[in-house]
Amino acid sequence: MAVKQRKKGEWVRQFHPSSENAIRLVVFPHAGGSASYYYPMSQALTPDIEVLALQYPGRQDRRSEPCIENIPDLADGVYDALLPRLTAPGPYLFFGHSMGSIVAFEVARRCQQRLGGGPVHLIASGYPAPSRIPAGTVHLRDDAGVVRELREVGGTDPAWLDDADLLAAIMPTVRGDYRAIETHTYRPGPPLDCPITMLVGDQDPHTDAAQADAWREHTAAAFAQRVFPGGHFYLEEHQEEVVEMISGIIRNSLRFVSTDGSHS
Repeated sequence: MAVKQRKKGEWVRQFHPSSENAIRLVVFPHAGGSASYYYPMSQALTPDIEVLALQYPGRQDRRSEPCIENIPDLADGVYDALLPRLTAPGPYLFFGHSMGSIVAFEVARRCQQRLGGGPVHLIASGYPAPSRIPAGTVHLRDDAGVVRELREVGGTDPAWLDDADLLAAIMPTVRGDYRAIETHTYRPGPPLDCPITMLVGDQDPHTDAAQADAWREHTAAAFAQRVFPGGHFYLEEHQEEVVEMISGIIRNSLRFVSTDGSHS
């Protein structure tokens, strides 16, 4: 299939064409991140997997739009944008890194509540479980304090942090995303029906072992955890292994769904 032309305000990006019956993998960016962060993953998984990368408002070609500074509204926006694809035939999975893992979880909850079913698997990466999110203050720091945080965790091109004009362009979005995740309050509810796999770096300053393991509380199905060497952005150092793991999860998921995308 052809990759669709991008439109202003469009939430969902597909960088590479996929085969007709490809399973869908929706990927959720981290705080300050954009859809293009997942270009290498999309390239590695095509064409058997249709990678749909989310572009939140306030960044890159959506920089003229205000950043959404709370997780519920962001999850609602993602859900509405994804709805045509969520109701199309065939199974789909979610992958979210850092803040993206929480957004993915909240969108999965909405799918389960409103559609009667959600993704066949949620892969959460690099963040505490929804019920263990600590309050944070990065969004309250001055610009220099925010930059220190970005340098510590990685994931941002140093050129953007060293150039005053580039930094000024991304700072409102970074601060808005941090405000969204650092002020998010978990609302208890039924666990997800789908399995959850949690990926984390063994030196991640934001996610300790207990916070990572607590993801198991949010599924009524199977739970697995994989620890990689590295920090918050371990997945950049272990891209090949992460892609291989995602491919394996997808292959395994396909064994347990029927042709209409429901669990068998």
